[in-house]
Amino acid sequence: MTDLLEALMILCFGLSWPISIRKSWISRTAKGKSLFFEFFIWIGYVFGIARKVLLWQNAAGSLDWLFYLSWFFYVLNIVEISIDMGLYMRNKKLDQEREQQK
Repeated sequence: MTDLLEALMILCFGLSWPISIRKSWISRTAKGKSLFFEFFIWIGYVFGIARKVLLWQNAAGSLDWLFYLSWFFYVLNIVEISIDMGLYMRNKKLDQEREQQK
């Protein structure tokens, strides 16, 4: 049951990141976003992936489909947040350029 809850949590996060990415892409501003906050979420995903690696090494072939599903979503989430962090950097630069033009 705990593996199912973890997989559902990661799935919900995975569905949320595209919304954030779209907003970052369209808004073209970093205002209202925090790279510091996103970095700590990114680190949390790294720890989650590390946990999966340790479980995989100790499981000796007894892993179920939920393990692999949550592994997939951890990797997908870290890719998505990395994209959003990249967009933050782009948008921060665009904000600075707009400020200089004033």
